[in-house]
Amino acid sequence: MLYSVCSRIVLVALLSAPLALFDGVPAHAQSALRTRNVVLIVSDGLRWQEIFTGADPTLLNESHGGIWDKEQDLRREFWRDDPLERRRALFPFLWNTVAVRGQIFGNQAQGSVARVTNGLAFSYPGYNEMLTGHPDPKIDSNEFGPNPNVSVFEWLNTLPDLHGKVSVFATWAIFKDIFNVARSHLPLQVGWDPPYQGELSERQALLNRLYQTSTRLDDEDVYNAFQQVPLLDSFAKQQPQVLFVGYGETDNWAHAGRYDLVLHSAHLFDRFVGELWERLQALPEYRDRTTFIITTDHGRGSGPTEWKEHGVEQKGSENIWIAVLGPDTPALGERRHIDEVHQAQIAATVAALLGKDFRQAVPAAAPPISAVLGRGR
Repeated sequence: MLYSVCSRIVLVALLSAPLALFDGVPAHAQSALRTRNVVLIVSDGLRWQEIFTGADPTLLNESHGGIWDKEQDLRREFWRDDPLERRRALFPFLWNTVAVRGQIFGNQAQGSVARVTNGLAFSYPGYNEMLTGHPDPKIDSNEFGPNPNVSVFEWLNTLPDLHGKVSVFATWAIFKDIFNVARSHLPLQVGWDPPYQGELSERQALLNRLYQTSTRLDDEDVYNAFQQVPLLDSFAKQQPQVLFVGYGETDNWAHAGRYDLVLHSAHLFDRFVGELWERLQALPEYRDRTTFIITTDHGRGSGPTEWKEHGVEQKGSENIWIAVLGPDTPALGERRHIDEVHQAQIAATVAALLGKDFRQAVPAAAPPISAVLGRGR
């Protein structure tokens, strides 16, 4: 993408902006933060309704949910009469670990609203808002091309103490544009690109072959399980301090109208996040020094048909959820009757947990979520 001279000057200014205090917090308070690593994890298009109430009873059937599983088998696995037990059955790590030791926003039935502000409620605009701290009305298509906006990941990678310590794993190939890899030079493992290079073990060669020969549901989106293996393997060679992990199946199976597979992929997403947490807690570089931010890029519609889609025509698609677990986040659990939080706040929150002020570089970015930084309730 071509940029004007003026645009290039602005970009250089953003990337070279000096660090400053965030939210007026003095330097000694910043140094008191225990977080040294931040992992931002996204499950594409995963509704807040399932997060907070578990499986939707109106969709556990073939007529509305398009299920191929036997209904009684699906109910045995995911149905509980109590919605609190039902959500725990679907998301055991989220509710037994994150909700106990961290915070979760977005249960509208409990007066907690989390939403996107880009007015479009689909993927590229959502990821731009999440990663750059502000919506961009020019980004109105998943095929927009290279992102003109600087993400918090790109900006953090320009800082001397974090350069070369930022990494991206994502199932969706479009993240090459969202992170503008040609400009940011961030290391990305995305889409169907085989994950291993050079001299390969038998196991690595097998996974590369699966990447190359599996029948694809989506040409741009690899299966979550395929990504999980090289993601967990990667820590043997590199230990990034800032990591983005994007999983796509919950959105894909919803668009396909398969509610049974939405539930299965959501349950596995929870398992994969738990696996990643356990892997990092087993490493000295990460143990008790790592914060997870877990969220989605957009919501979806509701009812017997609109749950399959999202966007301006599907009411409620702007509603999301955000969960945070880490050493600087007070264990307040499921938040109730609090101020609204926005997707745009995630970028500055990632930076603030590392003691950095993203808004110094990008004044348009929304402020961090203070409640997860040990300041404000």
